[in-house]
Amino acid sequence: MKHFGYCLLFLFFLSPGIFAHCQVPCGIYTDDLRIRTIFEHIDTIEKAMVKIGELSSVEKINFNQLVRWINVKEQHAHEIQTIISEYFLIQRLKIPASGELTDAYVNQLVTLHSILIEAMKTKQTTDLGHCLKLRELVREFSKMYFSEDDLKHL
Repeated sequence: MKHFGYCLLFLFFLSPGIFAHCQVPCGIYTDDLRIRTIFEHIDTIEKAMVKIGELSSVEKINFNQLVRWINVKEQHAHEIQTIISEYFLIQRLKIPASGELTDAYVNQLVTLHSILIEAMKTKQTTDLGHCLKLRELVREFSKMYFSEDDLKHL
């Protein structure tokens, strides 16, 4: 029985899903960290796109490295989609109390949806333009979401 407890503890620390922000109403939110993390994911996707281009252009292609960079690109695009969907859309963006769809609310929804689409496009191609568009959209959302004072600290 003692070993069972150790196994559970071991699995707890190795499980990647456990470290994601939960959907329990804990009240612990670090919105700025999520935005910075999204920018880090975009940087990684961009680097992966460059590496994929480099590895694809040589005469003797190293398929193992090529596949690894493709997987990295896919994983980081998925992480952006997860943060937008499971953190901002589900937990942070609140439906106006009046029930009316305000311009501010609709603009935030449209921008978050656009981020999801651009993240999807980074999975489909190695066009660096999608990384630029993602950065632009995340900055745009940040301006809508954060106060001017909070933006200074991003």
